[in-house]
Amino acid sequence: MGKMTFILGGARSGKSAFAQRLAGQRGAQVAYVATAEALDPEMAARIAAHRQARPAGWITLELPRQAGERLHQNPPQADLIILDCLTLLVSNALLSVAGNEDAPDEATTSAVVEAEVSALLHAIQESSAEWVVVSNEVGMGLVPSYPLGRLYRDLLGKANVQLAQAADEAYFLVAGLPLPLHQMVAPGFEA
Repeated sequence: MGKMTFILGGARSGKSAFAQRLAGQRGAQVAYVATAEALDPEMAARIAAHRQARPAGWITLELPRQAGERLHQNPPQADLIILDCLTLLVSNALLSVAGNEDAPDEATTSAVVEAEVSALLHAIQESSAEWVVVSNEVGMGLVPSYPLGRLYRDLLGKANVQLAQAADEAYFLVAGLPLPLHQMVAPGFEA
């Protein structure tokens, strides 16, 4: 298994820029796995800005769903793979089952999201490339006022824990500054 770095933080905290900096330092050939979908003009503009921020020589794969399975079956020829981001991968998996339901079937939805995360972890473990996985921390804000939002927050929180535990390095970005979580863990502590 290649090395895996997990980058976590709030919205607009500098996660993607930090991931790209790490990739530029560590990988000769970089594959960027984008999980966003341009479902509205604002998201299309965000995607375009992210594309422009990436070096032209990087391989870009747009995999909004089943990313782990697809990357395992057909790994890119790269020294380093950035997945940006787990937040949208989980959201896409959840919405593929729940749609816009206010109160989705929790067991079914959870199973689909857990399968997506398990497939991603499997792809990482079987890969010879180094990985950088980006995700949002959504558990530090307000409790969502509707069941779908609470389910999403809970499922992403669980996925973040799984990725952090599997990571060789984990960083929490605050105001563009990376805090090295892997160096701050109390001895003998596992989440």
